[in-house]
Amino acid sequence: MVVAVPRRRRRVLTTAAALLLPLIAEARCDLLPRQQAVDEPQRLVAPEDLVRLRDIGLPDGSILGWPSPLGLSPDGTRAAFVISRADPDTNRYCRGLAVIDIKPAAAPRLLDEGGDPILSVGVYRGLFARTGFPQVVTPLWSPDGRWIAYLRRDRGTTQLWLVALAGGPGHPLTRSAVDVERFAWLSDGTGLVFASRPGTLAERSAADSEARRGFHYDERFVPSMGNSPQPSASTPLAYFKIGLADRELSPASASERERISAEGVPGVPPEPRADAPDGRRAWTERQSSSPLGPLVLRATAASGATVTCPPSACLGKIVGMWWLPGGGPLLFLQREGWARGEMALYRWTPGGGPPKRVFATTDILDGCLLSGVQLICTREAATVPRRLVILDPRTGKSRLLYDPNPEFSRLRLGRVVRLFWKNDLGLEARGDLVLPPDYRPGTRLPLIVTQYFSNGFLRGATGDEYPIHAFAARGFAVLSIERPPFFAAANPALKTYEDINAANARGWSERRSLLSTVTTGVQRVIDLGVADPARIGITGLSDGASTVAFGLINTDRFAAAVMSSCCIEPWTVMTVVGPAYADRMRTLGYPPATASDRSFWAPASIAQNAAAIDTPLLMQLADDEYLTSLEAFTALREHGKPVDMYVFPGEHHIKWQPAHRLAIYARNLDWFGFWLVGRIDPDPEKREEFARWQAMRDRRDRARVKQ
Repeated sequence: MVVAVPRRRRRVLTTAAALLLPLIAEARCDLLPRQQAVDEPQRLVAPEDLVRLRDIGLPDGSILGWPSPLGLSPDGTRAAFVISRADPDTNRYCRGLAVIDIKPAAAPRLLDEGGDPILSVGVYRGLFARTGFPQVVTPLWSPDGRWIAYLRRDRGTTQLWLVALAGGPGHPLTRSAVDVERFAWLSDGTGLVFASRPGTLAERSAADSEARRGFHYDERFVPSMGNSPQPSASTPLAYFKIGLADRELSPASASERERISAEGVPGVPPEPRADAPDGRRAWTERQSSSPLGPLVLRATAASGATVTCPPSACLGKIVGMWWLPGGGPLLFLQREGWARGEMALYRWTPGGGPPKRVFATTDILDGCLLSGVQLICTREAATVPRRLVILDPRTGKSRLLYDPNPEFSRLRLGRVVRLFWKNDLGLEARGDLVLPPDYRPGTRLPLIVTQYFSNGFLRGATGDEYPIHAFAARGFAVLSIERPPFFAAANPALKTYEDINAANARGWSERRSLLSTVTTGVQRVIDLGVADPARIGITGLSDGASTVAFGLINTDRFAAAVMSSCCIEPWTVMTVVGPAYADRMRTLGYPPATASDRSFWAPASIAQNAAAIDTPLLMQLADDEYLTSLEAFTALREHGKPVDMYVFPGEHHIKWQPAHRLAIYARNLDWFGFWLVGRIDPDPEKREEFARWQAMRDRRDRARVKQ
């Protein structure tokens, strides 16, 4: 569990308070709620319902292809998983390791409880940076099935923990001075091999020494993220073996190191593959040299020959594959259909004809593991948070294994309608239109657009800051948009991601494509008689925030906007994110900071267009990103435009602290309620905020009268 308060404050907690705090937090955890039958839904969704959802695996159904959050026992009869739940009252995460028998109506047991979220670390321009997004934690069973090992983070360091199946609590197996990043059991079960980066200690020492002389400002700096160099991503992994009985630590041999999966490309999920006990293999590879080229599925037949899956059946993106036992066929799961809006399971005997589609669904299936002849998966839908299911690959039927959020079925949700369209380039797009629970057809509503993926349970859009079902409960319609492919994806001549990024940036082509996607989707909702064209709001994080900015400049469609990050601006892009980022942006065609290229920036710079922007804009930003917003914010402020900003401490690109998420949810609801509906919350604690917004509205109205 973690509390995001300064260390100094933690030190002065009294002994009594320090003893009581875990008890209070534990009482609020309720990690394994009692499963019970639920009658009719009783109330509308509140922001707290979404913040407090229990999670198994990553909290975003659009993030597919990473290792499964489920660990299967050697005999295939049990699954272990880490379950996590946010508590905004204490700004903590409750976390625990649970195990469940793989049979319907089974109840999980909690073997261990505690620990902090493990935030993923990305590599950007040769530097490590925490993204704020949680890392998948996959428990691994000992070969004899008596022990479960998993990664757990306490007091700022991730260690390898061990838990007995017979009963917890767990205990740390390692005492590493740096994070343990990955691990595997030895084949005989006498110990484990793990990987960490002990060279980090020497780098920290060197940084301390450099600090005494002054840091040299170079490509290691990202000013928006801090006032000292970021850690280098060149620090190699080192591999160690630790015995289960004696806890003796020694360097791992080459064969022991091979038990840990290859490191791969940071931030990119590995391509799926499957290896059968009889030597048959299945894998995917690109049809062309373009990194965005279509994937083809290949497999070895019983004869040993390599067979390619017919393109007519393998046109989607494969996210998982498994060989059925006893020399059986290959199962594979792929995204397909319009804008890859469906998931379909196939059975294929390489060399025995085309694959057979078992079933297709708009639900999201992820983390699937083969247990005997059945698949154990997580499954979620637009109105149903993630559950564990048992899937029969012969019929496609699934049975509920475990619902970590049984209380959610007591909430009243509106109807969700999937819409399909093409943007002005002919690229396929789609969106989920979420309606209020008591919506009357023919009534025009204020509409909020969320971006930029829309898959699985519609919680808070990409970045989880826009509470979709809570918006609907307040009377808004919501269009949750799935972005189309990159503008440059159709050009097979582009051989590298840098070439693709340059093509996307040229003439702001990607931005124009995405804005067309949004405005076309919004027009669909207007044409359906659902959206009030005068009351359209737009939101976005990261790439979605760039679409917000582009939309405020190039269309007058939006009556209010919220950004979770901001902005690409002439001075900002070449200074605030550091020299390495500036150099990269120059290679993509952006002008240098010393150039006054107003024509280049005319379609995309809020600062340059501030005088003409009247759309009220709220920025809710992480403290390691807010500096990139100042150029745009200052320009809007100087022109007297309705702009407001909040900065959240200890946050990253993805904001992870529960108290912050709830505050962001609430303010976004208030912002759109005020600007699109004229609603003012009477809560005395919000009086100052609403008074500020009212002053912004009055100032804007006076300016419009003068015009």
